[in-house]
Amino acid sequence: MTPRTIPALFATLTAAAAAVLTGAGPASATPATPARTGPFAFAHGVFGEYSEGRTASTYDTDLVPMGARATVFSFSAPGAGTTTKLAVGGLLPQRHYGAHVHTEPCGATGQDAGPHFQHVQDPQSPSTDPAYANPENEVWLDFTTTAHGTGLAISHVDWAYGDRRPASVVLHEHHTSTEPGEAGDAGARLACVNVDF
Repeated sequence: MTPRTIPALFATLTAAAAAVLTGAGPASATPATPARTGPFAFAHGVFGEYSEGRTASTYDTDLVPMGARATVFSFSAPGAGTTTKLAVGGLLPQRHYGAHVHTEPCGATGQDAGPHFQHVQDPQSPSTDPAYANPENEVWLDFTTTAHGTGLAISHVDWAYGDRRPASVVLHEHHTSTEPGEAGDAGARLACVNVDF
């Protein structure tokens, strides 16, 4: 990957995110497999009932309906840190959602995705200490949907992934708390997207 190809890749991914936000493209199409190329990771999925190999699974069809869409893009490299973008479409309008990068792949329940990925791991689990559960040590992607049910979130942290890598993005019931004893909590796990970070 050369520096000259990076802007072209960003343009392609921006177009993919725009398609999610506008609802363009075949919502019923089979989702693409999550892919990583060097420091770049990309996943796009249409939410449906969990099945083995599915990219995007919903556990609460009232809040993340079947056929809603999500696109995740990540760039992570030493010296540059980690930038993560989440674009969603087809969700409830004008609603707060939480979202975080999680340690494990999506499973039959939201709990299967494990805890939030932390750069510096809290020795206590679940982590509710704001010294560890914060948007500088984790990847938080909270968003509020528009009147059309679309949403966009961007996170940047100063560290890059190493040998230990996350595996999914989980959508939560509400924005993330920062209070001691509740830090990192965003309510129920509504849906999950597998990402090959």
